Amino acid sequence: MNWHGRIATLLVVGTFIASCPPTRAAELSGSVVRIGIINDQTGPLSDLSGSGSVAAAKMAAEDFQKLVPSIKVEILAADHQNKPDIGVGIVRKWFDVDGVDMVADVSNSAVGLAIQSLARDKHKIAVYSAVATTELTGKQCSRNGLAWLHDSYNLVSGPIRTLVSQGYDTWFFIAADYAFGKNMVSESQRVLAAAGGKSLGAVYHPIGNADYSSFILQAKASGAKAIAFANAGDQLVNLMKQWNEFGMNTGSQKPVAELMFDTDVHAMGPKTAMGLTTLTAWYWALDDESRAFGQRFFKLRNAMPTAPQAAVYSGVSHYLKAIAAVGTDATDPVLEKMRATPVDDFYARGARLREDGKLVHDFYLVQVKDPSEVKAPWEYYNVLEKIPSGEVYASLADSECPLVKRGN
Repeated sequence: MNWHGRIATLLVVGTFIASCPPTRAAELSGSVVRIGIINDQTGPLSDLSGSGSVAAAKMAAEDFQKLVPSIKVEILAADHQNKPDIGVGIVRKWFDVDGVDMVADVSNSAVGLAIQSLARDKHKIAVYSAVATTELTGKQCSRNGLAWLHDSYNLVSGPIRTLVSQGYDTWFFIAADYAFGKNMVSESQRVLAAAGGKSLGAVYHPIGNADYSSFILQAKASGAKAIAFANAGDQLVNLMKQWNEFGMNTGSQKPVAELMFDTDVHAMGPKTAMGLTTLTAWYWALDDESRAFGQRFFKLRNAMPTAPQAAVYSGVSHYLKAIAAVGTDATDPVLEKMRATPVDDFYARGARLREDGKLVHDFYLVQVKDPSEVKAPWEYYNVLEKIPSGEVYASLADSECPLVKRGN
């Protein structure tokens, strides 16, 4: 790490120390805080979260224990295989048998909604990093469920309005056939209609799909000016590779990645991804503190962290600091402290948790660089615009979350 990186690391640690107030000896269930990281460890979403999220959680635990060595922390990990029944079975055992106090990450909307119900019933905390369905903080919101990264509305509202204003007023969607893809298309079509655009249709592919030729041909035949991809990880990577093989990259239809991470760009290569835009909550090269975290993570993983992995670090850190502050890992006082205390770290500056469970923070509109502009591995994005938190979240007045207090 260079000198600037060392300075940034010191700043991160100093900020962390300052935000951890002195605490009495904590009263812990089972004498240890147990945190479960559950996500896709081997499938199409594993690069964006997977074992990298486990590493991020362990980094957060190590940093915390250097400052508060009296509180023991254990990190458990499991692969839900993108199946809600498997995910719920694992988390149920964690809660009932293994003494897990909190679960984090999840990275699949269908699994996230299933775990949300279980965490509510068991009165445990769940911190979601890569769960995009708006249902999580909408109709199915829970005081116990905290959305740390994004939702479908965040991801599509700004880009759709911008592109429609540029003349891309007809859209066609290629989406993953589960809760995330369906919710993303639904939110996109709603925002598109409000912006004066028109949806010309959507097709849905299985989560483990490898051949996208028929979906690409349907998109081409639609005649839509913009073709939006509502999928993630390997799905997006393989789709974009085949998009180029079909010569679509030289056609008039504009490809739009509604959810993309730098691991996706790395896998498909900047030549294939060139010009793609996406909205992200965080990018490892945003500033010195983010770079310091990225370089530390890289030494462990030989890859730079994604926004979901940074969100896992932030969410786990905030949870542990709340335990240190209140002196117990009991759910109610910890949740109250988490909700009352701003999140102010390299991932999110001055962010607060809303009534519906969303962590409200800034976003960034980024675009993949021309390959000739990429001067170092993983430095794939140009940051086009910082979008303040006040402009990127749906209003609480429009929320369907039962926890939101309504005016008289």
